[in-house]
Amino acid sequence: MNFKKIFTGPLFWILLAVLILLVAVPALFSSAGAGQRVDTNVGMELIEDGQVTEARIDDGDSRVDLTLAESFELDGTEYEDAVHFHFSQARAETVAESIAAADLDGYTDEPEQSNWLLSMLGFMIPFLIIAAIFIWLILRMSGGGSRVMQFGKSKAKMFDKDMPEVNFQDVAGAEEAVEELHEIKEFLSEPEKFQRLGAKIPKGVLLYGPPGTGKTLLAKAVAGEAGGSFYSISGSDFVEMFVGVGASRVRDLFKQAKENSPAIIFVDEIDAVGRQRGAGVGGGNDEREQTLNQLLVEMDGFDANANIIVIAATNRPDVLDPALLRPGRFDRQIPVEAPDFNGRQQILQVHSKGKPMVPDLDLKQVARKTPGFTGADLANVLNEAALLTARSNADLIDDRAIDEAIDRVMAGPQKRTRLMKHHERRVTAYHEGGHALVAAALNYSAPVTKITILPRGRALGYTMVIPEDDKYSTTRNELLDQIAYAMGGRVAEEIVFRDPSTGAANDIQKATDTARRMVTEYGMSARVGSVKLGSGDSSPFLGREMTTGKDYSEDLAAIVDAEVRSIIDEAHDEAYWALTENRQILDTLAEELLRVETLNAMEVAEIFTGVTKRPVRKVWESSPDRPLVVEGENA
Repeated sequence: MNFKKIFTGPLFWILLAVLILLVAVPALFSSAGAGQRVDTNVGMELIEDGQVTEARIDDGDSRVDLTLAESFELDGTEYEDAVHFHFSQARAETVAESIAAADLDGYTDEPEQSNWLLSMLGFMIPFLIIAAIFIWLILRMSGGGSRVMQFGKSKAKMFDKDMPEVNFQDVAGAEEAVEELHEIKEFLSEPEKFQRLGAKIPKGVLLYGPPGTGKTLLAKAVAGEAGGSFYSISGSDFVEMFVGVGASRVRDLFKQAKENSPAIIFVDEIDAVGRQRGAGVGGGNDEREQTLNQLLVEMDGFDANANIIVIAATNRPDVLDPALLRPGRFDRQIPVEAPDFNGRQQILQVHSKGKPMVPDLDLKQVARKTPGFTGADLANVLNEAALLTARSNADLIDDRAIDEAIDRVMAGPQKRTRLMKHHERRVTAYHEGGHALVAAALNYSAPVTKITILPRGRALGYTMVIPEDDKYSTTRNELLDQIAYAMGGRVAEEIVFRDPSTGAANDIQKATDTARRMVTEYGMSARVGSVKLGSGDSSPFLGREMTTGKDYSEDLAAIVDAEVRSIIDEAHDEAYWALTENRQILDTLAEELLRVETLNAMEVAEIFTGVTKRPVRKVWESSPDRPLVVEGENA
C-alpha cells in the first residue's frame, strides 16, 4: 500500500478537517475550569448541608458551578473543591430557591455575559476550514502549493546552453525551411548586418504543414543554433478555467523575453489559442479570445519588441485569425510539407544512424517505396524494423524487416490469428487481383508494386500502387484511372462470383469522393463547367458550420449527382473491359495469391506479361463549342 500517496491525497486532508470540526467546535462552547460533574441530587445536598461557599447558575447551559469548602469522597471517588451539576427546567425554580436560602457570599442571579469572540469563532471555523480545503484543491490543480497566486505566470520553458542541443544538421528533407530559419538566427546574432540596409527584424515566423513533417524539430534546431534565450510553450498552456489568466501569461512571457533579449519564443499548436475571433461559444468575450487579443498586442502593438521573434507551429493555418497572419505579426509563413524523394532519402540516413543494417540494404529503394511519408513516418519505419529484427533475434536489419515495417506503418500489424474460410480467401484473392489487373491495363496508372491477401489492420488484403516519381499534380486521365482501379475489386467479384461482398465499401467511397471532387472542385465536368461548388471548408469549427450552407440550387445539385454517377459508371465499364479481356491472367494471379499470399513487384510484373492495354481515351473537351488546339499550332 502506498502510504505516501494516501497522506498526500485530498481525501486524507478532507477527513482530517472533518475530525477537527467534530472535536474542536464543541470544545469551544463547553465551559472550562468548572470542576468534576456530580448528580443533581448530590449537588443539592451539598448546598443544603452548607458545604458550598460560592455558587453560579448558568441558565443557558442549565448548569450550576459550586465552590466547596473542602473536598469530599463519594462512592470511592475523590472530589476536589469545585464541582458542577446540571438540572432540568422543571427543577430550575427549586435549585434557585435552595441556593438563595443558603445565603452564599459568591452567589449571583445575574446572567453571565457570553464570550462573543468564542461564539464568532465557533460560527466561522467550519466555513474557514471548508474554504481552506477548496483553495488547497484549486492550487493542487494549478501546480501545487508552491505556485500560490501564480496563475498568471507563464509556463514557458527556457532553454539554456546546458540543454541537449539539436541543430540544423539534424533536420533533413526541409531545406527551404532551414534556410529561412537560418536567416532568423542571423537576425538575432548579427542585427547590424541588416539594420545598416534599413531592414527590420521579422516579428514572427509561422511553420505550417501536416502532422509529423518536423515543425517542432525545426524549432528545436533554432533553439540549438540561436545560443540565446529560447522560450517554448504550447498554445493550450495559455488558456485556463480562470478568466484573464491566459492574457496575463502572455504578458509575463513577453516580459521575460524582453528581460533576456535577444530571445525567441516558440508557440507549439498555436491554433489552440489563435483561432479566428467571433467564431467561438463566448463570442468576443471568452477567455481564448482575450488571450489572442493580448498576443496580438504584444507582437505588434505600441510597445515594439526589439530582438524578440515569435515562432509558431500549427497543422491548421486555415482557422487562424487573419490579424495573426498579417505582416508585422507573422511576417513569414513557411510551409513544411511531406518530403520528396531526395528528402526521404536524407531523413532515412539521419534516422538510420546507430542502427546496424545489412550491407546491401539500399535506403534509396526504401525512399522510393514510401511516397507521401512524413519524417515521423520514416522514423517509425526504421524503428519498427529494428523492433522486428530484435523480435526475430537477428543482429542486422534487412529488406524483409523494412518491408514489413512499411506495411505496418501503412496498414497496421498483420493479423496472423485470423482464420479465413477458403471461399473468403478466394474472394479476397480475386478482389485484390482485380485492383492490380485494372491498374496494369490502364494507360495512366502507376505500376503495381505489391499484392497481398494477408489480413492487416481493418483490411482483408491490399494492393500497393506506387508512382515511380513524386507527383505534385494529377491529370483528369490519371484521376479516371484511379477511380477505375478502385472499382476493379468490386467488378472482379461481380464477374467471377456474381455475388459481390461488402469488402468493396471503402473502394466505392474513395471512388465516389474522387468523382465528386472532379465535378465540384476541379472543373472536370463539361455539364457543370469550371465552377467551384460548395464552401470548400473541409475543416469547419464551431461557429462556422452553423452558418455554412449549400451555395448552389437543387437543380444544379441533381446535375452534380448525375455527373458523379456517370463518371463512376464509366470507370465500372473500363474495369469490366480490362478484366474480361484479361480473364486468364486474372485467374492465374488469383491462384498464385492463394498459393503464396504475397507477391512483390517483380513477381507481379512477370504475371502481367502480355496484359491487353485499354485503348487510350478520346481527348476530353470542356465544351463541344470550343475547338481543340492541336499541339504545335497557335491558338
